[in-house]
Amino acid sequence: MAYKALYRTYRPNSFDEVAGQKHVVQTLQHAVEQHKIAHAYLFCGPRGTGKTSIAKIFAKTINCENPNHKPCLECDNCRAVQDGSHPDIIEIDAASNNGVEEVRTLIEKVKYAPLKGKYKIYIIDEVHMMSTGAFNALLKTIEEPPEHVIFILATTEPHKVLPTIISRCQRFDFTKVPREEIVQRIHTILEREQITCEEEVIRIIAQLADGGLRDALSILDQCIAYAQNHIQVHHINEIYGITTIQEKLDLYRYIYGKDAVSLLNAIDQLIEKGIDIKRLTVDLIEILKESIIFEYTKDASLLHILNSEEVLTLIDGKSIAERFQMIHLLMETYDKYRSAANAGSYFEVCLLQMLDVKATVVTTTISHPLETPRQEQKPVSTVNNVSRETSKKKPILEVPMDDEPFTPYDTPVFDSPVTKSAKSSHIPENIVSKEITAVSTKALKPLDNEFVLGLLAGANKPEKAKDSQHFQKIPEFMLDFKYAKYGSLLKNASIVGSGNTYIVVCVDNQAVANEINDMDSKNEFHDFITELMEKNKKIFAISADQQKYVIKEFKDRMIAGTLPDPIQIEAVTIERKEVKELTQEEAVLDLFGQENIIITEE
Repeated sequence: MAYKALYRTYRPNSFDEVAGQKHVVQTLQHAVEQHKIAHAYLFCGPRGTGKTSIAKIFAKTINCENPNHKPCLECDNCRAVQDGSHPDIIEIDAASNNGVEEVRTLIEKVKYAPLKGKYKIYIIDEVHMMSTGAFNALLKTIEEPPEHVIFILATTEPHKVLPTIISRCQRFDFTKVPREEIVQRIHTILEREQITCEEEVIRIIAQLADGGLRDALSILDQCIAYAQNHIQVHHINEIYGITTIQEKLDLYRYIYGKDAVSLLNAIDQLIEKGIDIKRLTVDLIEILKESIIFEYTKDASLLHILNSEEVLTLIDGKSIAERFQMIHLLMETYDKYRSAANAGSYFEVCLLQMLDVKATVVTTTISHPLETPRQEQKPVSTVNNVSRETSKKKPILEVPMDDEPFTPYDTPVFDSPVTKSAKSSHIPENIVSKEITAVSTKALKPLDNEFVLGLLAGANKPEKAKDSQHFQKIPEFMLDFKYAKYGSLLKNASIVGSGNTYIVVCVDNQAVANEINDMDSKNEFHDFITELMEKNKKIFAISADQQKYVIKEFKDRMIAGTLPDPIQIEAVTIERKEVKELTQEEAVLDLFGQENIIITEE
């Protein structure tokens, strides 16, 4: 008889043997006990978590000749399901039977009564692979099947299944199998197979399986074939190109000690051994993560890779902030592997960067002075300096409404006063008009990433939705000769995030972004934005390349809990006294003086 793989040999035969998925097992058992069996089920979850196995157990249970909440495993129906010969349990692989014609054939067979059991059960695996036409053809049958028919759909990608199909099924979301249960199951199998194994090997297998019991048994099967009756750590390391804990800790020891020579030699040795660079990168991230968790909790039971002694070596050498920076470097490098011709070089550069990681606290002050315009009237108020410190206080950037652009922290400021009339419905009675003094800033570089992250941290979806509606009116403004230029700059822009007083937009390239950021020196641009958005808002522009980086960084830091504090853009209104509009004659007299002008009448 041909060899049977471990995951097939030890496939669970009853609900009691299922690893994990307690919520699914309990619900199905209660449904059988109470005779509340639905006509269609949808099993969703990662690979190797028991979807097909539980579907077969459920089919076995409801067709069992000895009615109970679990199969008896002794009757003809149970034995027939067990050996795969039951005529009423039909398994269909949707990956290879995903067309409309296959579904129509299935529908034709549905109307026939079961031959042996109480129910005819269709188990459709990888159901997300079915075409839209096939889904639509199956829709009516799933909604109102014959009383003797039950559908069980299984998928790893439920988002690809039509919502109309999902709504007609009872959905069960399978979770990854806990490592403890995987370890326990491996112990049981090793005992039955009379194979000895080092405890560290079992832990590594559980880690590699990543919640998939089938994957764990496949790895174990391969290790048994390689090492025979006694599996050691070096066996699994050789098979899967895994570095030992000590080798990983040595890398960190060289980084902490800034020993570049030893670090490079260690990397070369690992690459020569043919280790998996991607897996090593993930392992290094996990190790740092565990050290941070331990430092926060002081609970050794939460450690899965390191022991208490090993984790202390990481804590003593670097602060939490430094280790977070190292994690970010590793995560950024991992993303680059997919397009890298030589992943080893990227990995090497990443570790060299980690040599100089420091937990520095930078305090930066941005000052936007206002110059007095060439008018006799002086501004009533000015713009306060901005101090952005890494403190618990929310940073506030105060800018004049409509006018003040953002200046990156490291970008020189070129002050150029501009005066414009502001339209406001809230003008005090004693002031006929208001004037706003703006500061023009030439953005010689892209906006600082940290600043953009602060803006996005303070953005909100309702405001973005409103701003997106206003942006749809840009083509109308482009018909106006006055605003055509500014409309063309923003016509292809997409809104990345919106706050109550600002917008972050993405444009095709950095040149366009710089031009938009430099537009604050133009009065007409402020008029355009105010009319377009129907309120005073600041616009900050970034390029598509910068957007990719910022969005990824935002997600990573949100998960890590290291996002900067939201930056608040507050408008400061600068009020002026009424400026009388001069007639042509008065303007000439004011320019040349009364004594130099002779007015004659014709």
